[in-house]
Amino acid sequence: MGRLAEGSPVGPLPGSGLCNWMLFNSYEFIVLFLPLTLAGFFLSSRLLGREPAIIWLVLASLFFYGWWNPIYLVLIVLSMMVNFALGTFLGMLVNRSLFRRRLVLSLGVLVNLGLLGYFKYANFFVENLNALADTDYNLGVIVLPLAISFFTFQQIAYLADAYQGVTSEYKFSHYALFVTFFPQLIAGPIVHHKEMLPQFMKDETLSPRWSNVAIGVTIFSIGLFKKAVLADGVAQYATPVFSRALIGEDLTFFEAWGGALSYTFQLYFDFSGYSDMAIGAARLFGIILPLNFFSPYKSTSIVEFWRRWHMTLSRFLRDYVYIPLGGSRYGSKRRYVNLMTTMLLGGLWHGAGWTFVAWGALHGFYLVINHAWNWFCHRIGFTHQRDTALWKAVAWVMTFVSVVVGWVFFRAESFDAALVILKGMAGVNGIALPNALAVRLGGAWAMLQSVGVDSYLGGGSVFIWTYLWVGLLGLLALIAPNTHQFMRDFNPTYDAYGSKPQDSVQPAARLSGRVLWRPSVGWMLGTAILSTLGFLALTSVSEFLYFQF
Repeated sequence: MGRLAEGSPVGPLPGSGLCNWMLFNSYEFIVLFLPLTLAGFFLSSRLLGREPAIIWLVLASLFFYGWWNPIYLVLIVLSMMVNFALGTFLGMLVNRSLFRRRLVLSLGVLVNLGLLGYFKYANFFVENLNALADTDYNLGVIVLPLAISFFTFQQIAYLADAYQGVTSEYKFSHYALFVTFFPQLIAGPIVHHKEMLPQFMKDETLSPRWSNVAIGVTIFSIGLFKKAVLADGVAQYATPVFSRALIGEDLTFFEAWGGALSYTFQLYFDFSGYSDMAIGAARLFGIILPLNFFSPYKSTSIVEFWRRWHMTLSRFLRDYVYIPLGGSRYGSKRRYVNLMTTMLLGGLWHGAGWTFVAWGALHGFYLVINHAWNWFCHRIGFTHQRDTALWKAVAWVMTFVSVVVGWVFFRAESFDAALVILKGMAGVNGIALPNALAVRLGGAWAMLQSVGVDSYLGGGSVFIWTYLWVGLLGLLALIAPNTHQFMRDFNPTYDAYGSKPQDSVQPAARLSGRVLWRPSVGWMLGTAILSTLGFLALTSVSEFLYFQF
């Protein structure tokens, strides 16, 4: 069963599609939209004041969203109007009838989830109903509006905060800015109203600061390089392997692992690059976005992985799904059920397909095992032994391999395609090397043949480049400090999760203390090089992978 990608039509529809998206990694965004929006914001704030500047930014953000498909401006504006009205009403009901407050909150959640459910899951539900009941229902073409998952979750969080009396907003323009602020509109970070609007209300935000420009341009340039050079560079070695799996072609050990690892690092640098570009673009306006990505492949457990990967989504799932379900308050069994439920919903949130459900279920299972293991180690007093270098190395390998296996389901277009990849990774179809590489191994090749390693003609350069890319990107992901670390003295982000993890990999921790960003000529030249390389790599349209979810 095919997957439903956010922003992509279920069927062909004129005027929709990737070419109409205004991507961060596009000439029109970098050369025109971003500088013009920035100039208009500061000029209007100086000449007309705060409110006109906010309205300008809202209109620019709506233009950014409408560039994809103008008809869906109606959807996002109506969604904002309904949620603003409900949030305002909830604010008026604070300290009043609990029943009425719950009723309004329930109504708001149902409206938001109903909208998301129709556009994202209606055809998925009908397809499965047809398969089970042998019926032939057809809802026709439903185009999934860009970013509906993100602005839906963000507005549900606002309603929940308004219900608790944490947040109230009585100006629609302010609320619209909170929802539509273009750096985080399409793929996050998922922010709270109380985190964003107070920053726009500060007087210093209305005037340009050279420090913000330097920090923002640096972070944006790093993100552009990650996306356009690194992620798109390794993508060419992931896509063909998953395409072969989709048609059922058998894959050998190194072919399957090469494709899976290539996608693993493509997704890593794609999402890390997007997060950096969003944070950098927001910083140009003096806005600090939450930390959303903290070197997740350095994790030595799945629990730690989810504290590092898409941190604002993890926060949302924790605060608005896991904890309301009961969290860990009702014993271990209930905790494990709540973990599985949360991750199943998290998987389904990423896409309307059974492969996403499987990915969520797999990570739910990982988390259950991880928490049960932690409980067991604590029970028998096996805690200090887990701090040794050998134990951490073993834990890292187990965590990384588990994550890679999960990404196979995340990327595969069908269950059958995922199983083809996994069978290859398990060596079911044998282990083989390109003949051109085998003959250069000399006597070692005879030893490899004796244990069943085979050879094949052609593909030598693809094999070598695949593993060169994987090796290089693996070293960068594991050893290099992340953006937050080497810019830590200049407050590049704030920790939204509430518990920013420490580095499990010691070389990375030591290096991050030595490589610290400064507003200097050297860093300016380095930023210029990265931005130039990223800009020159923009030879074709390449969407961010998380735009699909």
